Amino acid sequence: MKNILIFFPLSLFYSFLLFGQKTPFELNTPFPKSYVAFKTTEAISIDGIVDEEAWEMAPWTAPFVDIEGEKTPKYTTQMKMLWNKEFLYILAKIEEPHVWGNLKQRDTVIFYNNDFEVFIDPDGDTHQYMELEINALNTTWDLFLERPYRNKVKVDNTWNIKGLKSAVSYQGTLNDPSDIDRGWTLEIALPWNALERGNPSGTIPLNQFWRMNFSRVNWQFDLVNNKYMRKKDDKGKYVPEFNWVWSPQGVINMHVPELWGYVFFSDGTLNDISYPQDASLLQWMYTHYRKIHSRAKKGLPPHKIQSALFYGEKVRMEKFISNDTLYWKTKNPINKMTYQIREDGKLEIHSRP
Repeated sequence: MKNILIFFPLSLFYSFLLFGQKTPFELNTPFPKSYVAFKTTEAISIDGIVDEEAWEMAPWTAPFVDIEGEKTPKYTTQMKMLWNKEFLYILAKIEEPHVWGNLKQRDTVIFYNNDFEVFIDPDGDTHQYMELEINALNTTWDLFLERPYRNKVKVDNTWNIKGLKSAVSYQGTLNDPSDIDRGWTLEIALPWNALERGNPSGTIPLNQFWRMNFSRVNWQFDLVNNKYMRKKDDKGKYVPEFNWVWSPQGVINMHVPELWGYVFFSDGTLNDISYPQDASLLQWMYTHYRKIHSRAKKGLPPHKIQSALFYGEKVRMEKFISNDTLYWKTKNPINKMTYQIREDGKLEIHSRP
């Protein structure tokens, strides 16, 4: 799927939500966040020490929110991004009064420690996406998913981000319960050529959008023999973790890629960048798609798909079958392209009707 390079300023977008929709479902559905990552010519040293001018100039995201979007996290998390012709750079600032970690083996389940996570779906089709998790020990878990977990897919843990660079610095002390820390800083460099499995063209998304999201897992802890351990309840089960994210999912599940945010990779030549023109159309389509599957899974009567107004034109979702595969389709009245969501959630965009 190629991104549509017609930009929709935020003020115009929210006017569209309030006055342009026949069915204003978006009023009850948080819209994904957006971020502009700027190109840098400065050499970035991946050492966890933020002393480059380029990082100083790059904007921070707003503080992360609860994954369901309803609660304010106890500790602050923020992220910023840069890029050049070789790397996509990510910097995370993680407030944490007790910096700890005990997982040291690569590709173990890193979110059993407090961690920072990156999710990347370059073409925004909800399939063939990448995930990276890193804890305070700088231990990594990189994995590739052909489809979201809702499709009962087996993930590829053997996939590695070749040439990945990452470093951690501490604002306090690691694994020392005798003091109070301020947190930890994580610096990441992702080589563009290592992301080609999810980005088959291998091209840098110059003035284009990628769908991405970022998550922080935070556990309550107990001290056992003066060592940090995940907290357990009275029945010996681990107390559920907190999930704090850049763009809220609305559910406790990061693997709903159609809800991820929009990252625009700017070379500085464009202004008034917020969302692609089709962003609200996709939001509308996937809201209905999830309702269709939710009701079917629960054995409820079929969900009735309602029409909506998009730039003053009525749009509808129609069900059809092609090669024994079920689809739902909508025609975008602006670019005249046909948008199809396959039964397993994969997005396809075609110029044909």
